[in-house]
Amino acid sequence: MHKHVKLPAEFAELGVEPHITKALARMGFEAPTDIQRRMIPLLMQGRDVAGQARTGTGKTAAFGVPTLQRLDPAGRLQAICLVPTRELASQVAGEIRRIAEFCDLNCVPVYGGQRISHQLHLLGKRPHFVVGTPGRVLDLMRRRKLPLDGIRVAILDEVDRMLDIGFRDDIRAILGQIRHPHQTVFVSATVDDEIKRLIRRFTTDPVEVNVSFDKLTVEETDQFYCTVESPDKFRLLMLLLKQEDPTLAIIFCNTKHMARKLAKKLYQAGIEAREIHGDLVQARREKVMQRFRKHHIKLLVATDLAARGIDVSAISHIINYDIPQDSESYVHRIGRTSRMGAQGKAFTFVTYEEGKELTEVEKLINKEIQQYTVDGFTPTVPPRKKQTEPPPEEAPPVASRYSQPLHSPAAGIEAPVAAPTRTLGGKFRPARRRRR
Repeated sequence: MHKHVKLPAEFAELGVEPHITKALARMGFEAPTDIQRRMIPLLMQGRDVAGQARTGTGKTAAFGVPTLQRLDPAGRLQAICLVPTRELASQVAGEIRRIAEFCDLNCVPVYGGQRISHQLHLLGKRPHFVVGTPGRVLDLMRRRKLPLDGIRVAILDEVDRMLDIGFRDDIRAILGQIRHPHQTVFVSATVDDEIKRLIRRFTTDPVEVNVSFDKLTVEETDQFYCTVESPDKFRLLMLLLKQEDPTLAIIFCNTKHMARKLAKKLYQAGIEAREIHGDLVQARREKVMQRFRKHHIKLLVATDLAARGIDVSAISHIINYDIPQDSESYVHRIGRTSRMGAQGKAFTFVTYEEGKELTEVEKLINKEIQQYTVDGFTPTVPPRKKQTEPPPEEAPPVASRYSQPLHSPAAGIEAPVAAPTRTLGGKFRPARRRRR
């Protein structure tokens, strides 16, 4: 028996039915976030919506709650949600299932890296809601195993990242197959011109909901940078982990090779850390994520793409072992902490050559990141001063054994005797012309 849980009254005021508010209470929801407060009533009315909100603001519940409430338990597949990564597909499907705990509705995730026979088996149970990556959804559609003729709601989550990965053609192909009237929902952290074109093409009179307030950074996150040279990074990391003692932390690397290498070094140093990146087989990735969510693993070493599906509320620290190559990735990284208003910390390791990258991040988030000093850290590699190019100088005259000072009659200096002209010698004299 579960103890009595107080239902979140503010969700009921938005029109959320009791069996869903009961599930939300079990999940720990107390009051709706800004994106939930604005999107839920609109989606319940059947309006098309283009929502923009920062990472970690509860976007899944914002579209999941009203969508589940509109589905018919007696019907077949009625809702589909496209997401950019396998991890996010599993994450969103898991949250939808929890919201639907007291509904007679079934949600199934479909994505690459998992046996297609298993996914076909799940689809054979006639789910009401499917969450999947565009590539696998399109594959199942071509196999005629994922009919879209009963779709009432089509949702695109993390649209900006799906376009970054290269799913734009798959998105167009999937949405183009839903030819009957339906509701379309776009959700993204950022909205550029290409996303606006997709919205115009696949929605009807959409309502724009923007709660990002043009602030891409998470205000609840304390952000710092540490100046370090590459050879000292691991030693700095070890001292920082000892000093901060994070509850749960994600350490970001720019490449899969670096993620593998760093996770191995941490493990060898006696720290329970695991890697997660694109080369890891899906079963292994799911096992690692499950252990991380249960706090059996405190440190996760990840690449940007693999981390898109990580939505764990207890993450206390983000460490950028490598500063991201583009500024927006920094925003997505630190968005893994400070979930739902909780306080978090983000540290970025910056080498002396990466000052420009740090400046670009500060310009994007419109905030100065403070420098941080780790106790006991002394660099073994001395800081390199910025080299300044000396001004170009005229080349000095070439010294020669035949050079002579200039003649200056005004100074009473006589002109020197000219040096004798050197010849090539008789050996190189031209041959005489033969007389005819």
